[in-house]
Amino acid sequence: MRIDLLGDLGSAPAVLGAVAAATARHGIPPPAALIGDWFESTAVIAPSVAVTPVDVTAVFDVAPGASAGAVGGGWFGYLSYPDAGADGAGPRIPEAAGGWSDSVLRQDRDGQWWYESLSGTALSAWVADALAGPVASSPCEVVWEEADRDAHRRGVSACLDTIAAGEVYQACVCTQFRGRIAGAPADFFVDAVQRTRPARAAYVAGDWGAVASLSPELFLRRRGEAIASSPIKGTLPRYADPAQLRASVKDVAENIMIVDLVRNDLGRVASTGSVTVPELLAVRPAPGVWHLVSTVTARVGVDVPMAAVLDATFPPASVTGTPKTRARQLLRGWEPGRRGIYCGTVGFASPVAGTELNVAIRTVEFDAAGNAVLGVGGGITADSDPDREWQECLHKAAPIIGSGARPQDRVVQLAP
Repeated sequence: MRIDLLGDLGSAPAVLGAVAAATARHGIPPPAALIGDWFESTAVIAPSVAVTPVDVTAVFDVAPGASAGAVGGGWFGYLSYPDAGADGAGPRIPEAAGGWSDSVLRQDRDGQWWYESLSGTALSAWVADALAGPVASSPCEVVWEEADRDAHRRGVSACLDTIAAGEVYQACVCTQFRGRIAGAPADFFVDAVQRTRPARAAYVAGDWGAVASLSPELFLRRRGEAIASSPIKGTLPRYADPAQLRASVKDVAENIMIVDLVRNDLGRVASTGSVTVPELLAVRPAPGVWHLVSTVTARVGVDVPMAAVLDATFPPASVTGTPKTRARQLLRGWEPGRRGIYCGTVGFASPVAGTELNVAIRTVEFDAAGNAVLGVGGGITADSDPDREWQECLHKAAPIIGSGARPQDRVVQLAP
């Protein structure tokens, strides 16, 4: 493997913007990127990678590496939430897509950039040229329509009735904002990451469209035999006192129920007795909100394929409900449209450093025609209030679509 120090090239969004502009000029596949807290680094970028549709059972099918530091290269991709909505419509973009990159640009936690190649090839001349100077942002705007509040209320009310009847204890009921983009999805992502600084941001794109994920949540980290998941449940707006989260019976109960579900999911593939909860109910900041975050760890044999791990754990527990199978069945009728990539996962699998996947919340799905879909939602328990649940959806969407209750009047604009 080749590893070269490139030095201080600037911020991760700026580097991504530079290589994205270069791929557009050269007519080659766009970059893929992980920005935030990934692989003990602050960014991992594939300058150009052909991300194409793949079978849902094959995505992230890479033997789990175990090294810290360099990642070398590997598989960038996404896997959509598998279920349809009440309208029965099919996928808007491929259910799964991915591509292999032999090399990456990686920014360490000290801000230094490294070029890494699994095969030992040198940095391409076009990449070096792209990194040589700053690139001005390209114009980009997204105009959002208003989400269907009445449909969300009906779903929440139906969920509360089902909880009262004892069919489920908790379920994540979601809504969608739809819009149109004028410009490149990469420019939207670059601007959004600069503004919101999410912990688990990820971007992949292809002829089919693009996925711009501004997620704060870790779905799975797999390194050798070690595996971890950090579900988020419990939310307050950022202006509120975060201490209220730990004092909230509803939020604490919601988080603990999901922790139990994650323990059960990982237990299906983990070594007996290895599932533990090293962190419970930590209060963490995220764009626009505070969250309650817990962490569940386990040991899974390196001979267990990623397809088996995903079969046991996907879709993520925090975006489904308890019991998981029944909650998923009911959500198909409570939510009007298919979630798509929202509540699925985006991430990277390296034969050197292992696999890290986010939970694709705060995630915008772009199709090839420029249509945009942003999903938001929250966990419903017996103590939930439909009006407060709607406000939670707005708080989560606000950093992406703009503040206020009338998103159709808001435009996300990048300066030329």
